[in-house]
Amino acid sequence: MKKYIVETYYTCTFKTIHNLNDLNDQELNKVDQRTDGKVEVIDVKLNNRKTRKIGIDKDEINKTKNEKSISNKISNNLENQIKNQKSESLNNFKIKNNSRFKMPDRRKGYIQKAQIGDHKVYLHTGEYDDGKIGEIFIDTNKEGELVKAMMNNFAIAISLGLQYGVPLDEYVDAFIDTKFEPSGNVQGNDRILSASSILDYVFRELAISYLGKEELAHTPSIVNSKEIQNTGRDEKFLNIVKNITSKGFVRSNLEEKLVDLSDVRINLKTKN
Repeated sequence: MKKYIVETYYTCTFKTIHNLNDLNDQELNKVDQRTDGKVEVIDVKLNNRKTRKIGIDKDEINKTKNEKSISNKISNNLENQIKNQKSESLNNFKIKNNSRFKMPDRRKGYIQKAQIGDHKVYLHTGEYDDGKIGEIFIDTNKEGELVKAMMNNFAIAISLGLQYGVPLDEYVDAFIDTKFEPSGNVQGNDRILSASSILDYVFRELAISYLGKEELAHTPSIVNSKEIQNTGRDEKFLNIVKNITSKGFVRSNLEEKLVDLSDVRINLKTKN
């Protein structure tokens, strides 16, 4: 009977967050020396896998023991060096791994109403502060208790997956072109004209809106600028924001919610 060892290597991507009192060159130069940062793991990817045979001969056993002892010594030395250099700073770091990124209490989003066959479908979305989608809700007008419960729990499962870091692309690839009734022509959506099922319609809409996958749309994107052609620069910008921003979300205080960064100049210097 042969035995094998599988070695797996991973690449971890993380970010460090610092709070600055003032935004200037002096504060930015001191960021690398600060130890009050907060570390958040962004992604962990499988880098490589290696398989090697465990021999039965004594020479091979002794060889593996020597290799293990050398690797243990090297790893111990590296761990001691890291602990000595960053023992104080690591105590202040809060590393998040496999954690849920909860939605903000007050969030943006939109509601899209469409009709597939005789069924009206209402798609509700919720977004993080940076504009990424974090939750969905699906409502239909003709449904029994069983179908309603299934659709609600399906939307909850998708929302939890998004909040735990599952990319939207994975859901789009999984549910696009699924076929079941109701299906057929779509009314009420300016980009999607037909769908093979409710799930096909929902994730086609999300892919177009949040991933920019124009190849899944049936009509080109058309921007209507008739109402803002003759206005000034500031009024034109404000009208654009009013058209794409929820009045209820910003509580009608558009000017207070906007930050003009046109005159901000930031010089980021890198150390050689």
